[in-house]
Amino acid sequence: MNGVRLIAQYLGANRRDFLLALLCVAAETSLELAIPMLMAQVIDEGIMARNLNVVFADGGLMIVCALAALGLGLLYARYSARAAMGLGANLREAEYAHLQTYSFANLDDFEASSLVTRLTTDVTVIQNAVVSGTRPMVRGPVSLLVGIAYAALMSPDLALVFCVTTPVIAVAMLAVVRHVAPLYRLLQRSMDRLNDTLQEDLSGIRVIKAYVREDHMTGRFETVNMDLASTATRTFRTAVLNMPILQGAMYATCVAIMLIGGRMIFAGSLTVGTFTGFMSYVMQIVNSLMMISNVFLMLARSMTSIERVGEVLAEEPTITSPEHAAGRVADGSVEFDHVAFRYAADAERDVLEDVTLRIPSGSVVGILGGTGSGKTTLVQLVARLYDASSGVVRVGGRDVREYDLAVLRDAVAVVLQNTTLFSGTIRENLAWGDPDADDGRMLEACRLACADEFLDRIGGLDGVLGQGGAGVSGGQRQRLCIARALLKHPRILILDDSTSAVDMATDVRIRANLTGLGGITTIVIAQRVASVMDADMIVVLDDGRIEGVGTHTELLDGNPIYREIYESQVGSGVHGGPDAAGTRGGTSDVRGEGE
Repeated sequence: MNGVRLIAQYLGANRRDFLLALLCVAAETSLELAIPMLMAQVIDEGIMARNLNVVFADGGLMIVCALAALGLGLLYARYSARAAMGLGANLREAEYAHLQTYSFANLDDFEASSLVTRLTTDVTVIQNAVVSGTRPMVRGPVSLLVGIAYAALMSPDLALVFCVTTPVIAVAMLAVVRHVAPLYRLLQRSMDRLNDTLQEDLSGIRVIKAYVREDHMTGRFETVNMDLASTATRTFRTAVLNMPILQGAMYATCVAIMLIGGRMIFAGSLTVGTFTGFMSYVMQIVNSLMMISNVFLMLARSMTSIERVGEVLAEEPTITSPEHAAGRVADGSVEFDHVAFRYAADAERDVLEDVTLRIPSGSVVGILGGTGSGKTTLVQLVARLYDASSGVVRVGGRDVREYDLAVLRDAVAVVLQNTTLFSGTIRENLAWGDPDADDGRMLEACRLACADEFLDRIGGLDGVLGQGGAGVSGGQRQRLCIARALLKHPRILILDDSTSAVDMATDVRIRANLTGLGGITTIVIAQRVASVMDADMIVVLDDGRIEGVGTHTELLDGNPIYREIYESQVGSGVHGGPDAAGTRGGTSDVRGEGE
């Protein structure tokens, strides 16, 4: 029933087309079912009685019924196609729009490949069910019930045969459908795994070729492909059992009817015309049962797809804007008040534990810590990409849960280490930061991010990027993403190891440019001490807890974790220190590390 409600809801403006399609099928079926009755009259009252008037009159009615049924069939094709395509478009649009409301926690519940399958393959299955299934779904039951009724009117004794065979056929079909329905869900999951493997292989094709692992990945793909083939074979092998069962039962029914009917004709209790018309209804009933059988199988598969689409649409966003939400962020101050966080409620321990920290507006803050210490998780709470499990996160003096999400996230710009650019021109990508920005503002943002150094070589603002930013190096992507973030004019700028692929000299210039902006709270997550040692405040995280807060000098004197990081990098001359950066500061190494 939930599936029916879902279809009815998303038919939308195409609901009228769907209802007209149903009416066309019902009228078409009724007209076709009248033809055998007219044919019986033509034989008994026309041909056998040598009455040409009856032959021409009833024959003419048969032709009219056939032509009208043909016209209604064509109208059904038109209306059902419009309804199905409209339904598919509405479902895809609704799924995609609902996905945009998901928080990171919601997205953790679905694999990306599964979401792609639900937006494409599952919606296509539903569309096909509407186009191909509506006709037999209406025509089958109508033909079955009306055909049996007409057959009973023509010969009640012969119609008793259906009382025996129909329940047997129904039970057999029900058993097949009940067995095959769960297999369709397994089939869609196998499709998810295939898409997941294909997506991962294509996105990592450069690494695969660099390590000469084509054979390994081919074998991996072959495994999931054969799993899909095996699941599909098992599913459809079971599904096709309905046809031999149905045909065997109906052939037995036809033989019984012909045997009984022939004896009745010899006994004089049944006319040849009536028997001919009755056999026409027998064929109608056989066809209707075949249609019903196919409908059951189609519905079993489409209901699986409807459930999967419904799961996406029914997922409640874990993070939403409150009623009477605050519409303005006063300043860039950030405060963590005894904050704890875990990704799942049943997780064994917190990722962040009892974090208390205050960041003044306009300051530059560096965050250092080992891998898995919770650095990225901490800053994701600022933009409310996740909600704290306990405690309060405040931005501009207010709890982040009091803000309208769009307002809060527009005031916080986040540049991640794994940068994301989209296919299109540089200008189109920078416009994500400010759609109204002119070329002058874009070029100034590129200058601050040191992206102007390579911009001319890739075609300027009109340079075209491939999918995922293909066409530029890792360091160049990072600088373009920083420029895009600056165009937002944020209150808070979060750089999550976003210069990791940039050489030290360029890193120094970017930090100097950002420091000169003023009025923006800058939070820098870095692996290199040299990237944060000039910050107003440095936060040392270890295993989800704050182990030190202070300036570079204060932490170097009093925090063993910071001192160890410093000595491992700067003290030994690794990764460049103040001296190393200074010696290179006058040159521009555009390619840099990682480029």
